[in-house]
Amino acid sequence: MKLNALLMCREVETLRMLVAGLDELDIEEEACVTAPEAMELLAQSFYSALLVDFDLPNAATVAHMARLAPAKRRPVVLGLISAKTDVASAYQAGANFIIYKPLDHGQLMRSLRAGRVFMQPDRRRTSREKIESMVYLRFGDVCPLPALVQEVSADGLSVQAAEPLPAIEVPIRFILPGTVHMIEGTGDVVWADETGRAGILFRELHEDSRRQLKQWLRNQERSKPRKRSVVVARSSKLHPGASPSH
Repeated sequence: MKLNALLMCREVETLRMLVAGLDELDIEEEACVTAPEAMELLAQSFYSALLVDFDLPNAATVAHMARLAPAKRRPVVLGLISAKTDVASAYQAGANFIIYKPLDHGQLMRSLRAGRVFMQPDRRRTSREKIESMVYLRFGDVCPLPALVQEVSADGLSVQAAEPLPAIEVPIRFILPGTVHMIEGTGDVVWADETGRAGILFRELHEDSRRQLKQWLRNQERSKPRKRSVVVARSSKLHPGASPSH
């Protein structure tokens, strides 16, 4: 199965060299230029690797969110940094490998080959896995904070954010995992911990959102394997030395 990579970069020459290097290693690529685009793609699709330019706004948040993904869906993160970028901060954000700009073909290929050893192919063709979605939470007038949806129920959802969440009412907006249906409404952060995990109880959902959520939950329940009843047939002939049951 193929390996694939998501590139968050807007420098034309850097992109050209990255694509050429990935093609040389038979790794498919997809590119975006902003953090919201990258986080949306990471939430909806599987990528074997993430190559993120740390000179772009919120690049560290993208790398951090990628490292929060479940182990089976966690991409290898390669950070692109320039002389003005702090190497330690890139590693702290979640980069597994560092590639220096301007790119040198030899160094690029060594880093890609080293990272390729740890890349996982997309196994969705042979096994069905839960796909997380991204939820956007707005706190006041600041930009929406993205978080990964981990579980969804009729009453609310649990999420993993890049930072601790305050226990307040928030507008919510997310796509149901495995669908294109947008769920919109408000919820209350009823619990949160220091790692960014939190539980949100729905306060109000748009009518269409509630209908789509109910249908999705029904579909999820139907897709679960049913337990088979096992009937033990008793033989009329007892083994030697056995006594009848009363």
